[in-house]
Amino acid sequence: MSAPASPNGAVVLSARNVAKSYGSIHALKGVNFDVRRGEVTTLFGENGAGKSTLMKILSGVVKPTSGEIVLDGSPVSFSSSSHARDLGISIIHQELSLAPNLSVRDNIFMGRELRGAMGVDFAEEERRTRTLMAELEEDIDPLTPVEDLRLGQQQIVEIARALSVNSRILIMDEPTSALSASEVEVLFKVIGDLKSRGVSIVYISHHLEEALQITDHAVVLRDGAMTASAPRGEIDLEWIVRNMVGENFDLGSPPTGYTMGEVALSLRNIRVADPGQGGRFVVDGLSLDVRAGEIVCIYGLMGAGRTELLECAAGRVPAASGEVRLEGAEVGRLSIAQRIARGLVLVPEDRQRDGLVQTMSVGENLSLASIGEFTRGLFTSRRRERAIVDESIRDVHIKTDGGSAPIGSLSGGNQQKVVIGKMLATDPRVVLLDEPSRGIDIGAKAEVFRLLAEGATRGLAVVYSTSEVGECLSIAHRIVVMRRGRISAEFGSSATKEEIMAASGEAVVAETH
Repeated sequence: MSAPASPNGAVVLSARNVAKSYGSIHALKGVNFDVRRGEVTTLFGENGAGKSTLMKILSGVVKPTSGEIVLDGSPVSFSSSSHARDLGISIIHQELSLAPNLSVRDNIFMGRELRGAMGVDFAEEERRTRTLMAELEEDIDPLTPVEDLRLGQQQIVEIARALSVNSRILIMDEPTSALSASEVEVLFKVIGDLKSRGVSIVYISHHLEEALQITDHAVVLRDGAMTASAPRGEIDLEWIVRNMVGENFDLGSPPTGYTMGEVALSLRNIRVADPGQGGRFVVDGLSLDVRAGEIVCIYGLMGAGRTELLECAAGRVPAASGEVRLEGAEVGRLSIAQRIARGLVLVPEDRQRDGLVQTMSVGENLSLASIGEFTRGLFTSRRRERAIVDESIRDVHIKTDGGSAPIGSLSGGNQQKVVIGKMLATDPRVVLLDEPSRGIDIGAKAEVFRLLAEGATRGLAVVYSTSEVGECLSIAHRIVVMRRGRISAEFGSSATKEEIMAASGEAVVAETH
């Protein structure tokens, strides 16, 4: 459908007094929200604030309990997301909705295949897919199965699918959560091009400084209600944080006041083969020691080998050579379960694929890794299991109706906290966290980092990876920078952003204030 003629800045889509309830939970409380033609409206808020719920209503995924949606000046009721898409509204969901066993091409055109005289025109679909990949500056073959792509590339496919519809209103829910810095830069260029064509963008991000680079108008949600709204010229980082969480949060500082213990985790000359390129190593002869009570941050660009290093230490991928030692004992031949039992755990980057069981409740997910604590033979202690679940919900500050709530009822950030809580419930000696803040707002980040800092004071060895340089300069005692599978530099907590970025090979850009 062609967009009606209207000047840039004119309101094209509105939510009017929109409320949404799930039983006793009020996800939205009479929200008013405007989307303007040719502008980026950024929606800020903590996890559980109602951002994703509002976006699902605006894109026809769910219906509001009360209130109305106004499109081009007239009330509209979407019967489905397909109906909204037909009217020019598309959404890129925070959680990927791809079919992993299908190719990139088939995912992009799934449900709206291009038809020719002989049936589906696969050649034209492939041609258009190549064009989209070129526009996004991503060298991905259209016939590659999605399951063979890394998480950031899968996010690119999700973005390409939305762009292929030629929508006039595009909702982006955390589109950069799995993207590298260079991929984010390309996406922002695409957004600029879309704006110039009159496309309206609704943008949700927990990367506050990043979002400020492209925003034209900002709206803040808190506990299901809109707390602030202002044009770009009237906002800064402090304004966003103040309206989101009520005070200026920081991510903490390295814990002090105790003596670190002996080496808890020792990696010696670790090499991990690149499955897609024979003879190449994604981790190449890396050695690293982490002491009990020490927090080490691993920073690097996408493809530097951070994820592969952590997954190798946890037993998810095999080492081509080298040793993994836990408190002096070689564990390189042990299974994942055996390493967890010994006290070595991993919080994976992709919570949906690797961290959660979607058919289980919040409590069942939380207790899954600790099942040995409340199971004897064929018998389980429900009382002991409930105690573990309740303690985890309380300690990790998970917003939920209780342990029996479906895991799908939680916001993305609270799901991430379930994954972290699940591993902390095993009482580990060493905890590895791969991008633990992905999809988590600034308040939740502070909570998670506080938990890790408290764990360190009790002797827990913590290793976390991040692609956000600001997170390096929070609770880490030591910052290890990886580049092309090797350690390129190590810094103490007094390092600067510029030093860290330079060591990673990343171009240093001026910060946006």
